Amino acid sequence: MKTLKIYIFIFCICCFGNSYAKDDDPNVIIEQMIQEMIFVQKVYDLKIDAVILQIKLVDNKFNISSSTIEQKVNYLLLKERLNKQLEQLKNDNVTDISKIRYIKGLQIIKLLYEKVLSLDHHFASVRTFSEINKISNPNQYPEFTKMKDLVKEKRDKKLGFNLTSVLGTNTFASVTQTFINLFSSSSLSSEEKEKELEKIECILDFTLRMHNDLNTIYFETAYLQASNQNIKTDIETLFREFTKPISYFASLPECRNQDDWDTVNNNLETYIEKMKKAEGTKKFKMQVELEFPIDRLILFINQYNAFINEGEKFYQKFSIILNSYENEKQCESKLPIEYKKLKDDVDVAIDKFNIAYKPVEINGTKMKEILYGLNEY
Repeated sequence: MKTLKIYIFIFCICCFGNSYAKDDDPNVIIEQMIQEMIFVQKVYDLKIDAVILQIKLVDNKFNISSSTIEQKVNYLLLKERLNKQLEQLKNDNVTDISKIRYIKGLQIIKLLYEKVLSLDHHFASVRTFSEINKISNPNQYPEFTKMKDLVKEKRDKKLGFNLTSVLGTNTFASVTQTFINLFSSSSLSSEEKEKELEKIECILDFTLRMHNDLNTIYFETAYLQASNQNIKTDIETLFREFTKPISYFASLPECRNQDDWDTVNNNLETYIEKMKKAEGTKKFKMQVELEFPIDRLILFINQYNAFINEGEKFYQKFSIILNSYENEKQCESKLPIEYKKLKDDVDVAIDKFNIAYKPVEINGTKMKEILYGLNEY
């Protein structure tokens, strides 16, 4: 019994002391879960071994020939009580392991939801959407606009032409028209034309070379944002299925906004107490109801991991694209500040995908531990 008390004391300090440790890494929660299951299993193994030893002692006494009939009856009754106690310990062992996995599953859902919301905020505020048009369209640059106005003012109305309202917003049509008017119908001298061209050569070179690539970043970022919205919907659905067995029906956003996690824990405790008192098919069904959401959690983690890995690859691709402009050094002073900011944003995003949003490690042994509560120690 002394050894058992030591194990329980260590278990309380090492496990429950860390159960509510603040951490934003689901992998830490998984490690805590594993350690808690190991300690619980060891504690129950000691209790079960102690009862099995008592049963063996009772058997030995029962088999002693000098025992009276009354003593033998008492031994049988005692053995029956011990067997019931043994069965109860085994059931409680399974229940406590399930409880740990369920609580840690909730903690993982809570952490992953915060990461998904953070990603949602990232995609909503990223400069890509508002600034791609600025840096990929020469019509957004004051220098180019001034030259267009100058050419329009100096053009020969008989030879020059104006674009329609639709084509006027088209990057390539606008640049083409400006060049035609500049060199074919403008009254500017050759020296003036060259001077004006020098003012915008870097802008035109950058926008015409990078236009398609920058739009690729725009549309693929939009795709990532839409994918993240799907992830957000799926984790909210997972929480609803996770908490349905314990009769908690508020949504994940409601639970988060109201900080209602204590109610979830109270509902779980009530459910556990009912399950311990249940028997037969009802007990088994309640056990399955508690275990089944863990399978869904694994599916979601795999989905989340795939999205994070995909997102990191997309942003690495964006980094290559943004650093591919071959005249960057020559035109550095002429390039828009939004270009550098966009490159910085992409670098920050790559770091976040590697650190803040990194995948959850659930391969091999850890997968078995989460799914089935199996431990190797």
